[in-house]
Amino acid sequence: MRTKMRLLGFRGAAVKPLNEEAAAELGAELLGEALVFGVGGLCLYLEYMRQAGQSRRREEHLEQTLSDLRQGLEQLQRDLDELRAQGHAQGGAGRAQGGAGHAQGTSGH
Repeated sequence: MRTKMRLLGFRGAAVKPLNEEAAAELGAELLGEALVFGVGGLCLYLEYMRQAGQSRRREEHLEQTLSDLRQGLEQLQRDLDELRAQGHAQGGAGRAQGGAGHAQGTSGH
């Protein structure tokens, strides 16, 4: 009974002794409530851990996707640099043809 009074916020209240049957009933009630709150707290904790794991996996997947995209972009940049180098190596002939083709392509607009 003292425990119940403390939980309710009464600190210095004098409590008269309970008979054995009322004390057992009150003890069982407190134990049941503690068990319900304990199971509820455990469920909340497990759900939090599950959500944190999903969030971590989602973040890792996004990091991997971003890394793959960066690698692809770097590869495209290298390919573009190679093509530019080949164009410069071929000299002005490639530019003259490319310019004429460009001029023909824009004349239709």
